[in-house]
Amino acid sequence: MDRRELALFLRSRRERISPADAGLPAGTRRRTPGLRREEVAQLAYISTEYYTRLEQARGPHPSREVLAGLTRALRLDDAERAHLHTLAGMPAAPPPGPPREVRRSILDLLHRLPQAAAIVTSATLEVIAWNDLAAALMTDFSAVPRRDRNLVRRAFLGPQLFGVSDVEEFRVHATVKLRTAAARYPDDPEVSALIAELRSGSPQFAALWSAHDVTTAPVLVKTFQHPQVGPVTVNCDALDIADRDQNVVIYTAEPGSPAEETLRLLSVIGTQRMDVPR
Repeated sequence: MDRRELALFLRSRRERISPADAGLPAGTRRRTPGLRREEVAQLAYISTEYYTRLEQARGPHPSREVLAGLTRALRLDDAERAHLHTLAGMPAAPPPGPPREVRRSILDLLHRLPQAAAIVTSATLEVIAWNDLAAALMTDFSAVPRRDRNLVRRAFLGPQLFGVSDVEEFRVHATVKLRTAAARYPDDPEVSALIAELRSGSPQFAALWSAHDVTTAPVLVKTFQHPQVGPVTVNCDALDIADRDQNVVIYTAEPGSPAEETLRLLSVIGTQRMDVPR
């Protein structure tokens, strides 16, 4: 518990909130910016003496209930709530499960990359958003059930992982990612069920899981064996969306390469089968 930093943080958050923000009358003899200590204590359902001691860096170790009350009273956002818990020496409880909602700005970004195939994956490597070129290169994710959009499940249990050249390396990477997700969301039943399914259905996953590895080298280039246009070699870059625990994965071809022409062709034909007569 960092009492000094906790005291400074509480005071700074208190001083930024107006009485009107908290639904309190402003009064006429207010000498301090923001709320008074007794007002924060009232909103947090703790005694004024207790809160005053916290702001004076001489308070006891606050409980989770006290921290929840302070979070509510001081109108803290998620990042501030996490920081409050860290200063109090009590890490915030993890969110219930991996976020699956993709921000509108990220969805717009995917569709502003017409020459790149791009997907968004969750913490468990479920594909939760994609653009048209990604659907043409990999699979039409809108046409497959949600369970088959999970790349870890596809890598170990099928259906096939889009004919990628680095499937063995990806299996190692996917296991590491899933272990990280399991540690971050220990109470999420979907994460636990996925791990149990993979351990019982794939001896290779079970062996990799037992190794307890938590690092892996990124694969920067991979080749997709497309059933209609043949091999497509692309660069692979992953961008973190830290606040959502998601990744934007972008596949691009080297300028002037055969793959660039192939991606251009795929962007035109989309997900239609080339061997079906019109």
